[in-house]
Amino acid sequence: MLHDSAKDFFQYLRIERGLSDNTLTSYQRDINQYIQYLKTIVGRKNWEEVTRTDMTKFLYSLKDDNKSSATISRHISSLRAFHQFLVREQIVTHDASLHIETPKKERKLPDVLSVKEMDALLNIPGTSPLQVRNKAMFELLYATGLRVTEMITLRVSDLHLTMGFVQCVGKGSKERIVPLGNTAIHAVENYLQQGRKKLIKRHPKTDTLFVNQHGKPLSRQGFWKVLKKRALEAGINKTITPHTLRHSFATHLLENGADLRLVQEMLGHVDISTTQIYTHVTKTRLKDVYTSYHPRA
Repeated sequence: MLHDSAKDFFQYLRIERGLSDNTLTSYQRDINQYIQYLKTIVGRKNWEEVTRTDMTKFLYSLKDDNKSSATISRHISSLRAFHQFLVREQIVTHDASLHIETPKKERKLPDVLSVKEMDALLNIPGTSPLQVRNKAMFELLYATGLRVTEMITLRVSDLHLTMGFVQCVGKGSKERIVPLGNTAIHAVENYLQQGRKKLIKRHPKTDTLFVNQHGKPLSRQGFWKVLKKRALEAGINKTITPHTLRHSFATHLLENGADLRLVQEMLGHVDISTTQIYTHVTKTRLKDVYTSYHPRA
């Protein structure tokens, strides 16, 4: 009974909300963990029996397991959406998630690369099809701030190089247009001519922009391997993730005077408070520079 309603909810998220596979997986993980708790610890058999106290105890169990406030907040968001779905579908008459407070998030400043480190990552030479592809990928990511999932799902038809922009589909299936600089345009054009044509020989009709050595769409795991290898070649010792490039894109723009609203639009953030984290990064970096170089700091 509990799992049946959850399956209907996941179907609703996939078809009606059009959520990405990654977001859907997150919902499934949170809801299934919640159901397991309700069945094994509380002994609930249907959703009408579930109370606000049950949900509160579940959240406290997460805290006892030393889950971060960000993880608990994500669970609350998932459970709220699910319980609202149950009410809307008339599976229950009450919303057990009402008045559940969200813990304050610990705002961790994102890791970013310096301009010098970014240059080292971008300027690794190579003329093989895969090396040309890698150059194009990293130039495009740094030029646009795209999420890796957005980049690997790009089609050749999403490129508008003569006009200087790329069209992508972000979270919630929302489309946005992001400008491209000349360096990125040149790298992508070079990849289309010198790299992609050789890589897609087995699959000449594919419209996917970035492909692997077999001509198939590049996966997130495939990109992750490329990034780790490239970071080593560039001599970057700090922790670097696919999102580091997105963070660096936003931080460097703001450091050079870009308007926060424009950065928000390019990143595809719905809420500007999400973008504002980068203003804290730039202030922290400014303080570090001051402390390092001012004679009386």
